[in-house]
Amino acid sequence: MEITTAAKTLLEHKGRDIWTIPPTATVYQAIQMMSERNIGALPVLDGTKLVGIISERDYMSKVVLKGKSSKDTPVSDIMARDLVTVGPDQTVSSCLEIITEHRIRHLPVVDGDELLGIVSIGDLVKWIIATQRMTIEQLNAYISGGYSA
Repeated sequence: MEITTAAKTLLEHKGRDIWTIPPTATVYQAIQMMSERNIGALPVLDGTKLVGIISERDYMSKVVLKGKSSKDTPVSDIMARDLVTVGPDQTVSSCLEIITEHRIRHLPVVDGDELLGIVSIGDLVKWIIATQRMTIEQLNAYISGGYSA
């Protein structure tokens, strides 16, 4: 585990399950799916093409606060369309920089037109913490094994 690890490796480690929703679905359906899957965002696919992302934040700011009905509002009305994406070889470290720079929480990983998965800020932070923990354990083992009194 390293922060120079590629996004594709992180996706393999966390699992490749991708839940998506079409742009014609209602916001209610999207929120229901996010709740059932315990996730904070859904990629929006038109066929196989990634056309947006809908997040809990979109729901709060574009539906609840504007007095709209989630059962009557299509996902396409509130989804984020200007997506920041990364390729499968992007490093964990650079993914974290991109998320921080763009102030986003979810980063689609794409290979050409194919959506491979999404890494969240939580996924990236967990990876970095695990990497640091492993480094500390290796250093402790080295120090303990390499030093004798």
